[in-house]
Amino acid sequence: MIYFDNSATTRPYPEVTDTYLKVSTEYFGNPSSLHPLGKISERLLVQARERAAELLKVNPSEILFTSGGTESNNLAIKGTAHQYQGRGNHLITSSTEHASSLEAFQQLEKEGFRVSYLDPDNNGIITAEQVKEELTDETILVSLIHVHNETGSIQPVQEIGEVLSHHPKVLFHVDHVQGAAKVPLDFRTAKVDLCTLSAHKFHGMKGSGILYVRNGVRLHSLLSGGSQERGIRAGTENVAGVTAMIKALRMSMGKSETFLPQIRKINRWIEQECSNIPGVVINSPEERAPHILNISVPGIKPEVMVQALAEKDIYVSTKSACSSRETEPSRTLIAMGYDKETASSALRISLTYENTFEEAERFIAEFSDIVASLKKVVNKQ
Repeated sequence: MIYFDNSATTRPYPEVTDTYLKVSTEYFGNPSSLHPLGKISERLLVQARERAAELLKVNPSEILFTSGGTESNNLAIKGTAHQYQGRGNHLITSSTEHASSLEAFQQLEKEGFRVSYLDPDNNGIITAEQVKEELTDETILVSLIHVHNETGSIQPVQEIGEVLSHHPKVLFHVDHVQGAAKVPLDFRTAKVDLCTLSAHKFHGMKGSGILYVRNGVRLHSLLSGGSQERGIRAGTENVAGVTAMIKALRMSMGKSETFLPQIRKINRWIEQECSNIPGVVINSPEERAPHILNISVPGIKPEVMVQALAEKDIYVSTKSACSSRETEPSRTLIAMGYDKETASSALRISLTYENTFEEAERFIAEFSDIVASLKKVVNKQ
């Protein structure tokens, strides 16, 4: 099997699943329970928070455990809007955010908040100047994705953070789901107030995530219930998932120095080879994350291409996994200026540290044959 759909989800490391199973079966107590088994679970949770803080270079009190990227994005966006609506009702984001952010903003609009949706340039980039021009006295939040999940475009988070540092009442949220352990981001240097991570994007288990909340920032809770996670995120903590997530984050960050150059080379090689295949269009910008490549084969439905590759035991995706069943053109590529036919036939190749050049070579061989065969069918119709 060749798995090139790592931006949708990654295969958990064996060590991670071992940790998850051990904690689930041996240390299954509720961390809020007062008996010894509960105290052991509570200690594991404290240790996981400390290790997460160490890896992310923040304070343990700034680590909030959630169920994943969608919850973290919703909590950051809605939690900020509702907490600080007394300051203002203006929010800034981009038109190409992940659905979990975009739909959160759309819901807030229905509640009376005003949202500015910034359009990217042809490389998928939102500039610091664009953000600066949209700021008003009513602005309370800027929320942007760091590494775009479809194209790999990298936003200038540090430059935008510098602009916002001169507007202390405006909070800065960054969706770092696709960048974690692949595209470094120093929360302090970039002056980020809120940041989202999701375990299953870096070889952890599905159902666990992190929301970094800078000390001093308050959030309106989305959930009513207990006092877990400083009263911001009610519900019994997923100790097994959290413990496994931090192991996965540590392992992935440890692998990055050695393997990032390799996946960058594989990515570039696939791009070069794809550009030599008649009828294939490269959509990702030259400067992008090392693990994502977006291409199109205009005239061929992407779901047909995905299934044809799957028959060869090769796995890629159309666009974001959350939107892959939708038949509409990629709104991200449309916003970047691509025509509807190109945006309707997009494929995403996404790598991880375990992928090899041998896999890339086989992918190109099979992909080029499939493109040629499907083009013949289309031309006969």
